[in-house]
Amino acid sequence: MQPVIYDVAVSIDGFISAANNDVSQFPFEGEIVDDYRQRLTGYSHCLMGRKTYEFGYAYGLKPGDNPYPGMVSIVCSKTINLPQDADVKTVCADLSGFVNKLKKQATGPIYLCGGGDLAGWMAKNALIDQLAIKRAPILLGNGIPVFGRYSDTIRLSHISSKPYQNGQVFQRYSITR
Repeated sequence: MQPVIYDVAVSIDGFISAANNDVSQFPFEGEIVDDYRQRLTGYSHCLMGRKTYEFGYAYGLKPGDNPYPGMVSIVCSKTINLPQDADVKTVCADLSGFVNKLKKQATGPIYLCGGGDLAGWMAKNALIDQLAIKRAPILLGNGIPVFGRYSDTIRLSHISSKPYQNGQVFQRYSITR
């Protein structure tokens, strides 16, 4: 069974973007980004919500394109409108059943790309196995919370940490149930 890993950049105060989907305060280069890109090569599938997928449009992604060509990318949405020949898959019904089946059939770990609402729903339904947090030394004050509107306690077990010169820290945790 493959784990679902929520691999996400986050501010110290728990936001994955500032207001208006502004991610400009997070690093786009450097060792922490190089390490992230290396981790991406180990994932077999990517799960993301509609808003996260459509966020890519502002960076040149076209509807139906796969933002992670080395993976099978899946958009979890009831409302997204993609071309019939899309390079991404969509799932809109029985997401719990779909993710549990995917965990059994995937050939490698599953990357939960986001966003906050999808991650919160998946946490609430015990579908996330690990967190891979790229913590940036910033306080955003508001924006998209790492787990959206989900507010229950999530117990974690520390796996590893790696500090970087500029104050960024990568932390990996398993979720205990």
